[in-house]
Amino acid sequence: MALPPAFLEELRARTPLPGLIGRKTRLARNGRQWKGCCPFHNEKTPSFYVYDDHFHCFGCGAHGDAITFLMRAEGASFPEAVERLAGEAGLEVPKATPQAAERERRARDLYGVCAAAEAAFRRRLMLPEGRAALDYLRQRGLTEATIARFGLGWSGEGRGALAADLKGEGITPEQLVAAGLMKPRDPDRPEAGLVDMFFNRVIFPIRDRRGRTISFGGRILGDGQPKYVNGPETELFSKRRSLYGLDLAREGAFRGAPVVVAEGYMDVIALHQAGFGGAVAPLGTALTAEQLEALWQVSPEPVLCFDGDAAGAKAAAKAAEVALPLLAPDRSLRLAALTGGEDPDTLVARGGPAAFEAVLAEAKPLSVALYDLLAGTSPPATPEQRAAFRNRLEAAAKSIPDKILAGEYRRSWLDRFFESSRGGARPAQKPAGGAAYGPRPSRDRRGRPGELVSIPGLQRAAIDHEAIRLERTRNLLAILIRHPSLLPEVEEALAVLDLPQGDCARLRDALLAWLPTADHLDLTSLMDHLRETGWESVVSWATRKQGLCQAADPEAQPKDALEAWWHFFGLLRGEAELIEDRAEAERMLVETNDPIAQQRLISLNKALDALRRGEADEPAESGTI
Repeated sequence: MALPPAFLEELRARTPLPGLIGRKTRLARNGRQWKGCCPFHNEKTPSFYVYDDHFHCFGCGAHGDAITFLMRAEGASFPEAVERLAGEAGLEVPKATPQAAERERRARDLYGVCAAAEAAFRRRLMLPEGRAALDYLRQRGLTEATIARFGLGWSGEGRGALAADLKGEGITPEQLVAAGLMKPRDPDRPEAGLVDMFFNRVIFPIRDRRGRTISFGGRILGDGQPKYVNGPETELFSKRRSLYGLDLAREGAFRGAPVVVAEGYMDVIALHQAGFGGAVAPLGTALTAEQLEALWQVSPEPVLCFDGDAAGAKAAAKAAEVALPLLAPDRSLRLAALTGGEDPDTLVARGGPAAFEAVLAEAKPLSVALYDLLAGTSPPATPEQRAAFRNRLEAAAKSIPDKILAGEYRRSWLDRFFESSRGGARPAQKPAGGAAYGPRPSRDRRGRPGELVSIPGLQRAAIDHEAIRLERTRNLLAILIRHPSLLPEVEEALAVLDLPQGDCARLRDALLAWLPTADHLDLTSLMDHLRETGWESVVSWATRKQGLCQAADPEAQPKDALEAWWHFFGLLRGEAELIEDRAEAERMLVETNDPIAQQRLISLNKALDALRRGEADEPAESGTI
């Protein structure tokens, strides 16, 4: 039995071709596609190109999709290739049952039904009865070429008009119901008959990524409600997985156009007509995870451009929330802001393509835009507001699955958070009487705060907090360099730690990148890797003996090294963050009863204790009295 077209389409959509083909031949980015030497014939000059949904060799002519590639590269049969790809994609291959065969036949028929319905709607638009709809589209600034390209039509005003039009083509009312074009007049009374889904509406065909019509949307003429409706879920059409204009946007993106997500049909059509060939829109729902996956197959960084009103801002925030758990180093988003209640359609009509180009030029990376969305319209002012805002930033960063990327987001946000604190701080007033630094707390011989005193003319050396933090980071990294077997246990904690920018952060990333590739977690293997990858000088700095703790000695016991690592982790992480980490670990232990969660809770408790002991035992600062 042939497999259902919808299943095969889903399988291809869930199989990234560069990753699959990259197992057989080395690929390199070449614009928006990938390029490499053909795995099917011996060549020295690359002529093999991989696109989002197919490959093509300009040397030997090999061409196909993910299934074809497995069949050619490994000699697999069609069922074997499908089974393997489905297993990797988390899909279950449909069983060969009479019901499945019937669904397959209906699906093939429904594509034909939708195509015939689109042709009927388009014909009706050009008849005298469609004149009001055609005038409406022209008044919106659409050209005849645009109307034809998007297949726009008119539903008609009479009941049963579509069924009557298509009866001569052998299409039955039952097929129109299955395609979402008719529905029961009263679901509780089948004898009441059927009615058209679209009545007195301008029709917008909805197509899949391959350009096949799978459903329709309609806009009413006049003041009726709802203004826009989409067809219901069918065997061909799923609102969560479909994007209006995706078939045309794929072609536009291939030619270099930015992929832009707008809100509605007319926004997409107006943008395409203005030259923005990568425009798409969700279908009456908030942007879904499935739609984001489809977008990332076309572009690594689509631009979300929602209307410039409260609803648009809410939609942008919701889309960012959905995107965070799906982010990866090679896929993100940008957010473009419209103002004054504008939408792309009205903006282009008023200011032309240049006006929208200016909006795209100001699009913000997701990390910047999301910080602004989380901050709200008024910056947090009180300690309570700032603490709540920081908690929101931390929670958002934790939702990113890639640990290194999550750490970069967290670091970027906290840098901006603390910068805003410093920027808003009031400068200290110079006290009367000529005191150099004004009143400051004295300390007794044990370093405890005493009464406030003012000492005119006494110069106090400032504490270099950055140098202290750098030394703590050096010790933390040196322990892992000398004891790489500790890496699996501290991997997650290390990834989220906010380290000084530069060599420290990059060395941390190098250690985390080495971990999943290492055959043996020993000092010799790690040092060989770091030397080969150009980290020798940074490692020499990190492991120099001056100021280094005993736990960073290769001869130190692993237990002592691990305890010291958590000590430095606690000092760098901070007490408030450790308390939050511990609460999360407690929650995970209760939910999962996982030994790993239990060990993490024990380690965090040790880090918190070490931090508190370290702060209590810290010697008095020089220069105090």
